[in-house]
Amino acid sequence: MRIAIGCDHRGFNLKKAIIKLLSEEGHSYEDFGCYDTESVDYPDFARSVAQAVAQRRFDHGILICGTGIGMSIAANKVPGVYAALCHDVFSAQRSRQHNNANVLCLGGSVIGVDLAKDIVHTYLGTDFEGGRHARRLEKVKALE
Repeated sequence: MRIAIGCDHRGFNLKKAIIKLLSEEGHSYEDFGCYDTESVDYPDFARSVAQAVAQRRFDHGILICGTGIGMSIAANKVPGVYAALCHDVFSAQRSRQHNNANVLCLGGSVIGVDLAKDIVHTYLGTDFEGGRHARRLEKVKALE
């Protein structure tokens, strides 16, 4: 699976751990930044990752900031992106099964590394169920 990943300064350390997990699990990825802990503006990275996913250059995106909230808000402004902020494994699973999310947002200041890895593993390993959920997503798409 091809993954676009990005973060702001508050998500940098967690991004490094997630990149290691992606490599261990055999996923390819492109790191859209940031590349250190110097203060940056999260919308810049959210836009880059979200546009790459919306253009179907990547199967999924992962965005990390302090809470995940800012990245989620910004990424969801890009048509065709369905970004889900997940702080637990159940939400990650449902974001794929029921909502067909294509961008996972995480809060580097909210969850620990081990939980984040479990969330990413679950998110990437879960498929969309379709059925009644597809009908609902068509209604969401109509809002765009």
